Amino acid sequence: MQIGVIGLGRMGGNIVRRLTRAGHTCVVYDADPAPGAALAKEGATAASSVPALVAALATPRTVWAMLPAGRITEQTIAQLGGLMAAGDVIIDGGNTNFKDDARRARELAPKGIEYLDVGTSGGVWGLQRGYCLMIGGNTDVVKRLDPIFSTLAPGLGSIERTTERVGEKRLDPRAEQGYLHAGPVGAGHFVKMIHNGIEYGMMQAFAEGFDIMRHRASEKLPADERYDLNLADIAEVWRRGSVVTSWLLDLTASALAKDAHLEGFSGRVEDSGEGRWTIEAAIEEAVPADVLAASLFVRFRSRQDHTFAEKVLSAMRLGFGGHVEAPKK
Repeated sequence: MQIGVIGLGRMGGNIVRRLTRAGHTCVVYDADPAPGAALAKEGATAASSVPALVAALATPRTVWAMLPAGRITEQTIAQLGGLMAAGDVIIDGGNTNFKDDARRARELAPKGIEYLDVGTSGGVWGLQRGYCLMIGGNTDVVKRLDPIFSTLAPGLGSIERTTERVGEKRLDPRAEQGYLHAGPVGAGHFVKMIHNGIEYGMMQAFAEGFDIMRHRASEKLPADERYDLNLADIAEVWRRGSVVTSWLLDLTASALAKDAHLEGFSGRVEDSGEGRWTIEAAIEEAVPADVLAASLFVRFRSRQDHTFAEKVLSAMRLGFGGHVEAPKK
């Protein structure tokens, strides 16, 4: 199939490569001409502008925007809406808020332009492993573009099949291939949003667990209860058959094997937006999300040396118990 791709960063560029290697025709554009020129050497066609990209596509046209959530994606989709026609499809594969998807679909509907939101997970490993895709939009459009989605998805691979799925008619066979039509417009990004919220919690659990183990050698503990643990080895053994085996653990094991003290990291952790949106959704639905909320707040905390809240804590401790702050080391 033919598809246009706008945004050729780490994921966008590899999406083009995976599609091109499978025989699809890609017309590409990025504000920086360098990645487009590189992909042109690998079989893609580089366009000089968004209008040029649209003009190079045969109708009905499909354009996948793989850009950071926010103004740049908003502007690009608005521009595409002015250039494309009835029957064409705009895909947003970035991490957009699902509420923006619903609004965009309403705005494009009078022109007959279809809109799909595709939550895309796989990061920099997607070229080799494939991308887990969570798709929202019109059923017929999703079905028509299945060759694109099935190419990008990982497929069965070496993961053991869920035996309980066999013979169950109501379960979508695409799910075990690594992609899913989650529902109408917005559903794909909603599912991806929750995915990333869960990811925050899982990452925080690993981080805290390893931190507890690291501090077990503290001189403040009884001598016979201190353990100087090799975290790299622990991460590695957990990868081999334990119930916490995961890709996140794989990444942790790799990082610790390279540098047991992680000296190259500052510990300042950003959040990409989906964590906040997940908590907002939980509030809207009155659903408790204690772990996910706490993991988001820890990321906020990581960006400050000390918070005002901690100053309040110190003031109270001094007031009720005469506890003086420890001197700075």
